Amino acid sequence: MTGTTRSEHHGAVPDDHVIVLFGATGDLARRKLLPGLFHLAKAGLLPDRYRIVGSAPAQAALSDDEFRKRARESVAEFGRSRPEGKAWQRFEESLSFGAADPEDPGPLLEAVRDAEQALGGSPRRLFHLAVPPAAFASVIELLGATGLADGARVIVEKPFGTDLPSARALNATIHSVFDESRVFRIDHFLGKESVDNILALRFANGLLEPVWNRDHISHVQIDVPEKIGIEGRAQFFEGTGTFRDMIVTHLFQLLGFVAMEPPTTLAAKPLRDEKEKVFQSMRSLDPAHVVRGQYEGYRDEPGVDPRSDTETFVALRVELDNWRWAGVPFYLRSGKSLAEGRHIVTLGFREPALRMFPLTARHRTRTNELVIDFDDPGRIAARFLVKDPGPAMRLSDAEMVFSYAESFNTMHALEGYERLILDAMLGDQSLFTRSDGIERLWEVSTPLLDDPPPVEPYAPGSWGPDGINRLIAPYHWSLPGRR
Repeated sequence: MTGTTRSEHHGAVPDDHVIVLFGATGDLARRKLLPGLFHLAKAGLLPDRYRIVGSAPAQAALSDDEFRKRARESVAEFGRSRPEGKAWQRFEESLSFGAADPEDPGPLLEAVRDAEQALGGSPRRLFHLAVPPAAFASVIELLGATGLADGARVIVEKPFGTDLPSARALNATIHSVFDESRVFRIDHFLGKESVDNILALRFANGLLEPVWNRDHISHVQIDVPEKIGIEGRAQFFEGTGTFRDMIVTHLFQLLGFVAMEPPTTLAAKPLRDEKEKVFQSMRSLDPAHVVRGQYEGYRDEPGVDPRSDTETFVALRVELDNWRWAGVPFYLRSGKSLAEGRHIVTLGFREPALRMFPLTARHRTRTNELVIDFDDPGRIAARFLVKDPGPAMRLSDAEMVFSYAESFNTMHALEGYERLILDAMLGDQSLFTRSDGIERLWEVSTPLLDDPPPVEPYAPGSWGPDGINRLIAPYHWSLPGRR
């Protein structure tokens, strides 16, 4: 499948599969994986024959019936398709459970063997590791020691390390059992329909690609504020922070798609090669161009150190040293407990000479922008200046908007996890992160990790600390709204 483009596998159905969910009793499986797999099944996108084996340590083991009951509850609460009818009956029958501990993998081995015998032939194996980082190495080693990894593929959840040494160690652990062609590091952001649309918007339209460069674009913003707080995840968040949780894992990946050169095809290798070239061109992060914030009240959250320096917000300036983007700053922002939850990429175009217009006519806040909202189903807005009606020459903002929801039927569109699980079953690595790219991102992040600026307080429900406006000057943040 490595030579197949994304357009060619549209509507393709994977080979027969046994899918093993490690961490099947956890929150990710409950909210995303089980509902997503059922939606794929109901949409006819799973193989004709498949089995899904849940797994967890023996102390959290379930019987097959208990796992099926939990799956029904998960789909009823979080799924887009109701757990009913023949589709649910068939999906439910595909479910089984096999506990696994490093010292006793027997129940899992038996469950996988039974699933494969029920399918017959030679079904593929796909392992999804929805487990805490501390359990990761032991699961990989178990798969290698038992032979379950032979010929199989593996989906790896973030975090992909916490710095360069840990990322290298993690990749070494993976590669001791799985070669890179069988590793799928999943980022659900990249499964969004609108991320694919960035590729279509850029490379399928002669209107935009000729101006997608430093000659015409003054700056780029990638803005992913979150309205929610840490949601009781103090133990995870205290050891991670927003930079590791969001910037390295998500926003840098989006930057790669926005800034990449045209690939020769949309097959996995050329697409990922171009994205990795962007990462290679990134300059090391300058802590002087980073704003770290912490929302007021964070230190009072249960499980948080009262003197915590963990950032719940970060905004930074990224620079690329290549021919297309030299001199164009990329501003990235994400954080918790902000005013809105949004997913926005904004390209600010250079201002033309406005001397011909009277001083009173000139618009001094923003002129031309292309705004890509990649929160599914997504929208694209072009912002520009027009003349106000009337005898005087006065300029005002105008906007043209393309909305997916208003232009297409998105009822059967796939969510991020669904699309990426399907891609992994098809063997398409286009939207998954490569080991060398991950290591490069941690490498350029090292100066910031070694010498982070102090956190600045900000009010919950705001857009972050005051320092963000100094960071982006002389430009303005696209959010909140128009100014």
